[in-house]
Amino acid sequence: MVLARLCGALAMRLAQPAVVGEIVAGILLGPTLLHGALAKTLIPTEVRPALGALASIGVALFMFAVGLEVDHGRTGGMRAAVSVALSATALPLLLGGGLGLLLAGRYHPRQPMGFVLFLAVALSVTAFPVLARILTDHAMQHTRLGTLALAAASIADVVAWSLLILVVTVVNPSGASPWRLLLLAPYAAVLVAARPLLRRLLWNSLRPHRDRFVVVFVGALASGAITEFLGQHFIFGAFVFGLLLPRDDPEGCAEIARFAKRTGGLLLPVYFVVAGLQVDLSSIGGSGAGVLALILVAAVSGKIGGGFLGARLAGLGNRQAWGMGALMNTRGLTELIILTTGRQLGLLDGELYSLMVVMAVVTTAMTGPLLSLTRPIDIPSSPAADADLLAVEPKSTRTG
Repeated sequence: MVLARLCGALAMRLAQPAVVGEIVAGILLGPTLLHGALAKTLIPTEVRPALGALASIGVALFMFAVGLEVDHGRTGGMRAAVSVALSATALPLLLGGGLGLLLAGRYHPRQPMGFVLFLAVALSVTAFPVLARILTDHAMQHTRLGTLALAAASIADVVAWSLLILVVTVVNPSGASPWRLLLLAPYAAVLVAARPLLRRLLWNSLRPHRDRFVVVFVGALASGAITEFLGQHFIFGAFVFGLLLPRDDPEGCAEIARFAKRTGGLLLPVYFVVAGLQVDLSSIGGSGAGVLALILVAAVSGKIGGGFLGARLAGLGNRQAWGMGALMNTRGLTELIILTTGRQLGLLDGELYSLMVVMAVVTTAMTGPLLSLTRPIDIPSSPAADADLLAVEPKSTRTG
């Protein structure tokens, strides 16, 4: 955790998101350096299951916060945001699927269909929390471009996690019975029906704030445990619980999100360590470097090209559209969670997992520099401006 904090602080001094340094810290603790001697000394094998449990709690709280911060008001009725989100998801899906077909002959996955679908989803991810941090660092969170990017990323997040649920259902590695999978829809309905009870538990003015934290902490973990029992990954349950939580008190929701981020953020470095223990770059030769180049080309061109195309279709100028493409290329922690899920599903072997982690680090690190090169004039956001931007603009206003 100390090493992750130090590397995160160093990354921030280099104008990078802290998550880049934290992921690198996890890789440095893995078998890449000294053939794993450092990891064996600092993290003995017998303590790793306990570390995995702590990491799972951190990720569950993180995914709960991601779901809670999805703005229901913004994701509805915004044609421009939908245009960007769908375009920045569809093109990477196509390129990722093509990459999966190309690499299937090299890696010989046990489930070729699941392998192709998983790579398609993995390349279509945009990390909403990291994107929000980058926009804040560049003082763009209140600009028109920043507002549209956050709205599009929130929609893309929901689409990506929904597609990943489909992939997990296709692969079904736990051997869950079909009847358990059929219970997913009733479970979501139960969560919706429980919203009045959650509303009373959370927003009763006489209830201490610490009780709210107990409700969301237990609820997120319990929801994750149920989806795990139903044959899915626990991150889906935590995400959906945050997505469906009543939002009656915006300030209270912000306080809960801060609690989840603080608690999850304390444990997330453990997640990076656990993930880094599986990354081994020491044995990757020339052929592996060639595969990495293919992955980077597909990942970067899909996201930047898709974001640019969606922004142009929504009426943005060329510079704003390139800036949107650079922002949509952000992956970060969200990508790492999905890659770890693929590793657990048996869809990625050690080499491909390592290469995909490198892709996640590189694409996140390049967002800031690309944004500086393509950054348009910052125009402060306002309700009237947002209404103009988040609708399909007339062709007469589409200027370069």
